[in-house]
Amino acid sequence: MHRVKQLYEWLDNRTGVRDHIREVLFENVPGGSRWRYVWGSTLTFALMIQFITGIFLWMGYAPSGQTAWESVYYINYQMTGGHFLRGLHHWTAQVMTVLLVFHLMQVIIDGAYKAPREVNFWFGVILLKLTLALSLTGYLLPWDQKGFWATKVATDIMGGTPIIGEQLKLLVLGGADYGHHTLTRFFALHAGILPVSVIALTVGHIYLFRRHGITPKKPLKGSDEFFWPEQVLKDAVACLAVLVTVLVLHFSFDGAHLDAPADPSTNYPARPDWYFLFLFQFLKYFPGHWEVLGAIVLPSIAMTLIFLMPIIGRSEKGHKFNLGLLFGILVFAGILTYVAVNQDRNNPTYLASKAQAQREAKIIKEMAANGIPPEGALALLQGPKLFAQHCASCHTYGGENGLGNKVTDQSAPDLKGFASRKYLTELLHPKRFNSPEFFGNTAHAKKSKMQGFLEDEFDGIDDDEALRNEMNQIIKALSAEAKLPSQTKMDLNDKADIQAGYELFEEIGCVDCHALGDWNADEYSAPDLTGYGSRGWLMGIVDNPAHERFYGSKNDRMPAFGKDEKLTRKQMEQIVDWLRGQ
Repeated sequence: MHRVKQLYEWLDNRTGVRDHIREVLFENVPGGSRWRYVWGSTLTFALMIQFITGIFLWMGYAPSGQTAWESVYYINYQMTGGHFLRGLHHWTAQVMTVLLVFHLMQVIIDGAYKAPREVNFWFGVILLKLTLALSLTGYLLPWDQKGFWATKVATDIMGGTPIIGEQLKLLVLGGADYGHHTLTRFFALHAGILPVSVIALTVGHIYLFRRHGITPKKPLKGSDEFFWPEQVLKDAVACLAVLVTVLVLHFSFDGAHLDAPADPSTNYPARPDWYFLFLFQFLKYFPGHWEVLGAIVLPSIAMTLIFLMPIIGRSEKGHKFNLGLLFGILVFAGILTYVAVNQDRNNPTYLASKAQAQREAKIIKEMAANGIPPEGALALLQGPKLFAQHCASCHTYGGENGLGNKVTDQSAPDLKGFASRKYLTELLHPKRFNSPEFFGNTAHAKKSKMQGFLEDEFDGIDDDEALRNEMNQIIKALSAEAKLPSQTKMDLNDKADIQAGYELFEEIGCVDCHALGDWNADEYSAPDLTGYGSRGWLMGIVDNPAHERFYGSKNDRMPAFGKDEKLTRKQMEQIVDWLRGQ
């Protein structure tokens, strides 16, 4: 304690810190401490959380069209503490919007905007706008579907500004459309220009508050008190309540949302964040060329009236007008927000689009866990999208179309886990080969000899351990042909079983129809299984299943996607790589 006191004395001698602390802690609070005085302190506390978490998030973020979503995915799912930091940052931003409204209400109700506090009130209004701008610019940075389309709504509104709208939008986007420069500009605003502006105005705001003191609501109901300890205690409790609220939101919603990567080609249900939702709904009542009235003119009039409140409120009637204006705007915004949410809740198209977006987000995050290609995470979704578009009319992927939608009219094998050991265990079971999940709804169910062969060779496999062991060895050999990334270690560890499987493949007569090694069109009547399930094998069958190496004249309805130029080679590769889990 003695050394701490010496250090404090040394610091005070050089800086005069004792007088500054005394000035802050022993400021007079007219009428005593009040809970309604806590809003400024809670906002300062929330701002500190934002700056601290923002700096750490900055360390893992890379702003570009091919790295933004990927770096946020890394922060959220791989960086130590990243999920918590991002959730804390996100939900504190949401809570700050509510705190700003409460602070504004307290200032106007108490008349704390009147002379000589006009400049401080204007600083506060500008800070409110800057905070909303921080939320808006931060929303785009994950470069996911939700942020991308929400920002598009906001910038389209900006583009409707008379005379300068298009030039302003061009400046903000960094070009004619959204892209790399849009991200870098929003990031520069969010992490540079806006925070510096907020800090400068906050310092000025606090300085002017200290200069003029607290504006008491008269008549005073208690005696004056110092800021310490009662008001400090109330501020601390309020800040703790804010932190608890943020933590509850974080754990209730599992952190901050991350949608699939931004894709301008999709039909995503564009909506702004909840605090701009009232304006989004308001614009629906101003179609066509009237949009400028709802987007620019009327909001500008409302903001001008708020800015002029210190002048309008000089008289008692003016103060009452200001109170009516404030509560009128809040009630109006609340009603419009409720209407917007209610309309979306009862809009089947919106709900279906939102559900599809959630399914795609889940799929791409699962795929990203296995690695992200150099061209970016969006490329991961191209395989399932192409499958849903070109293959899911017959095939399924785990009973779905590749994008999470259930399929009820499957007429060809389910391809989830194709060529894996698990897949082949199901496919080659005598009771499941001709099931609807595999070949039961195809012409092969009747024409192929495979079902009879399985029943003859492996009848009773469920009760016969020796048969099961033989089948497992054959399965390991066939699956090893695929060279699946997910089975690399297993294939290396099971070399003996794989070799035994090759020998059994020949012993039991599989080679009477199928090749497994050298293939000759004149010798075999069924698909060549050399390289079965490998990238090359799958590319071949997708290119032309009617090739003599595959089904030949026995091909059942499957199009020759490459031969007939229904898909490009790149598109076929995307489908094949997705099926193989690459």
